[in-house]
Amino acid sequence: MGSTAPSKTPPTLYTYKESGNSYKVRLLAALLNIDLSHRELDFLNDQQHSADFLAINPRGEVPTLVDGPHIFTDSAAILTYLAGTHPDPGASNTPSSYWSSDAIEQAKIVDWLAFAASWVQYGVFTARAILSFKGPYNGLGTASTEQSLKEATIRGYKSLGILDLKLGEERWLALGRPTIADIAVFVYVALAPMGDISLEKYANVRRWIEDVKSLEGFIPIDGLEDPLYRRRG
Repeated sequence: MGSTAPSKTPPTLYTYKESGNSYKVRLLAALLNIDLSHRELDFLNDQQHSADFLAINPRGEVPTLVDGPHIFTDSAAILTYLAGTHPDPGASNTPSSYWSSDAIEQAKIVDWLAFAASWVQYGVFTARAILSFKGPYNGLGTASTEQSLKEATIRGYKSLGILDLKLGEERWLALGRPTIADIAVFVYVALAPMGDISLEKYANVRRWIEDVKSLEGFIPIDGLEDPLYRRRG
């Protein structure tokens, strides 16, 4: 009997359980049934700036994915890599339906990845970080917390308006199906109430959040059902 080839070592994901950017990767991995080895970092005690981790990711940020010789240090890059190199569950062809091999379709997805890294990051992300984690955690640190929160709230509501308009026309953000565009934008928008940004007026956004939560393989993150869990007590 011939020997069985050893299985490929799963990629290692350096993560923090309450990091929305880390959650994006964990969510996509769950949806595509990708096996990842998780290394949880003590983010609030600054383990991400330890010498050992900085040797892997000089930015000192999570998520970080290490897959053999390949190291990816940004959630958008990780989502693109995983969706582009793995098939949908039960299928054999790559990329998965969460990505595309067509350049125009890729650009439409990347448009929303950029939205997540700018409008969402400096809007609902920052408001959540300030009110629920006691700091902006956005790498800027040039304005007072009060001013940062004010600006984040303004941008957060503008972001929700943009999304609500788009989602009133289309069920999903790109290509008429769930893609990493939805994964990238979803989490911090769904967690907006953690930063006292209400979703009440944005019916299309709320419908889309429920659609994402209904995807087969969906996993939750703390705060989706109880946005005040960190501020209680």
